Amino acid sequence: MTSIDELFKSSGGSTAPKRKFDSSSDPQQLFKSSRLKPNEETNRDHHPTVEEEDDEEYDVARPPEDDDPEPEDDEEGRFFGGGVNKESKEALDYLDEYDQESYVPEKIDKAWVRKLGLNFEKKISKNAELRSKFEDDPQKFMGSEADLDASVKALSILSEHPELYEEFAKLGCVNSLVSLLSHENTDIAIDAIEIISELTDEDVQAEQTQWDAVVNAMLDADLLSLLISNFSRFDEANEADRNGVYHSLSVLENLASNSAIATRTGTKTSTLQLLLSRLSSNPSPTITQNTQYTAELLAILLQTSPDNRTAFLTNLKPPTNGIDTLLQLLAPYRRQDPQKDSDEEEYVSNLFDALTCLLDSPLAKPLFLDAEGIELLLIMLRDAPRFARSRALRLLDHALGGAAAAATPVCERLVEAAGLKTVFAVFMKQHHYRKGGLDASGLEHLLGVFASLLRCLPGEGAARIRVLAKFVEREWEKVGSLVELRREFAGKVGRVERAIEEERRGLSREEREDRADEWLSRRLDAGLYCLQTVDVLLAWLVAEDDGARQRIVTLLAERDEALQDVKKTLQEQVDGMEEEDEEAQSVKEMLSTLMTFL
Repeated sequence: MTSIDELFKSSGGSTAPKRKFDSSSDPQQLFKSSRLKPNEETNRDHHPTVEEEDDEEYDVARPPEDDDPEPEDDEEGRFFGGGVNKESKEALDYLDEYDQESYVPEKIDKAWVRKLGLNFEKKISKNAELRSKFEDDPQKFMGSEADLDASVKALSILSEHPELYEEFAKLGCVNSLVSLLSHENTDIAIDAIEIISELTDEDVQAEQTQWDAVVNAMLDADLLSLLISNFSRFDEANEADRNGVYHSLSVLENLASNSAIATRTGTKTSTLQLLLSRLSSNPSPTITQNTQYTAELLAILLQTSPDNRTAFLTNLKPPTNGIDTLLQLLAPYRRQDPQKDSDEEEYVSNLFDALTCLLDSPLAKPLFLDAEGIELLLIMLRDAPRFARSRALRLLDHALGGAAAAATPVCERLVEAAGLKTVFAVFMKQHHYRKGGLDASGLEHLLGVFASLLRCLPGEGAARIRVLAKFVEREWEKVGSLVELRREFAGKVGRVERAIEEERRGLSREEREDRADEWLSRRLDAGLYCLQTVDVLLAWLVAEDDGARQRIVTLLAERDEALQDVKKTLQEQVDGMEEEDEEAQSVKEMLSTLMTFL
């Protein structure tokens, strides 16, 4: 049998011999040959061919050994080990030496900001000139537009140097920056809005005079109107425009940090109408970041200024009812909570905050009743999970509070809507509030609801009688719960007061005055407000019902307490009232009258 070696011998068989490797086709050899001087021989020692003796049998080239020397640099020194020619190496060495020299940062001062402002103004003028000259040929002014955009973004560094704000405003550059909000190119308008947001941000370490200088210049340039008008040309389906909306809302929030500007924003512009419209016409099935931000800004403006609340309730264009719109936005959450730790949760919380501060105004209460707000809140108290339920209870407390003349119809509606069953059912579960029911804040609001009912409902009226009947039913069960609460909060407040008394010893009069607010805060944290509200309720029950009075006296005596302890709490409330407005005077008179029954 023929061996495998014999089959591959070049001497036998009809197969033509293998073509030998032609060194002339080696690119490296060709390259070197082309550089040889005339009559110069090629050194072949480093380039063995397949014709060498060791490989003649198989006609293949032998691979180089691992320890073969690397190819030498060419004779004229064109290449170095790193593949860099001589000139490039010298340039790199020069750059290395330059980098090692000490770097001198640019001095940022008034001269610098003047230069920056001058360049900024030139870019605006150049772009305006080319736009007007080549209106129908965008290619002719696109370059100047890019330069202007870069110039706008360069202003961002000013936020790190607020000491230059006043100089920047004096140069008139603030007016020019604000004017770019109406630029035909939306991208440039958005960049200008973003820079304004950065310059006015609360994180900027600017003194009040510096902040005022740049903000007043912006307001004088009609910033508010331009901001509001820009919302109509933003398409939030586009990411850049979404950013423009976000930065616009950010500017309004920054300005609202000044109460006077917040009032101006809410009363002299259509900002409140715009925000409410954005909320009611949100096309997205989910709550976006901008929608949440809109609700947050609305809550901020309403909380900052009573004038804004009045404007919201009276100046909205018909048939818009701001209270009704906000309640409709909350209605989907009457039986479900928003997703936890999401933009939606923040959105719902902001809607509740906006309504809560609005309902402190007497003007809001009739609108609230017309929109069936009581009925919605009662559904939430019965069916909503914890998040919405606790906020609905706070909102109900504010709706029933305030001046008696405005609050009485709301209290009567609560009774008519069969709300007593709902709120008293919540109250009887309150002793479980540490296990998933009401939290401490929720308990405060629930007690506030009862206090408002007894304060506002007319005497001998059917609604008031129904409230009193709820307290005395089932052998004064709810009266017993009130006394238990009093014991709990009296114990907590008493411990804090004893600790404060120890701290007061040895302090001078001035030191005691300095710490008075701190001590009051500690007492409130311990439950002082709940204690005071419970004692007001007990005083009302003592004055209204003899059976309730006897029951309260018996329960207090179990802990060596008496009605005098209740009276002491009421007297402290009277002594702590400093405001002399009509409502405060009415509360003083009520408490003084109740003390006569104790």
